[in-house]
Amino acid sequence: MLRILGGLPANVLGVEATGTVTDADYEGVLVPEVKRKREAHERIRFVYVFREDFAGWTTGAVWQDAKLGLKDPTAWEKIAVVTDEDWLRHTVEAFGWMVPGDVRCFELDELRQAEEWAAS
Repeated sequence: MLRILGGLPANVLGVEATGTVTDADYEGVLVPEVKRKREAHERIRFVYVFREDFAGWTTGAVWQDAKLGLKDPTAWEKIAVVTDEDWLRHTVEAFGWMVPGDVRCFELDELRQAEEWAAS
């Protein structure tokens, strides 16, 4: 499940992932919010928080994620990945060069620093 995080600067999009993320989550939650941010800002600064109960993505969600990133790769300025899961951190470190924009990992207890970094 995806949930938009509030309380962030206007140029920062924050999303929290819990449980299993599906293509319906992307279509109903993330894609519309990305569209709104792109209408208001040239580039998006993104905070993606993976909570302890995050179980992964469905195949459809993986495809939606790839399409979202590739549709307009210049839209992504900074991406803060916030997680305590080693496998996610290693994945970001291994494939971060493929992600458009500047990508950095943070621990869950560093969420405030991740938000500040994304906003700066």
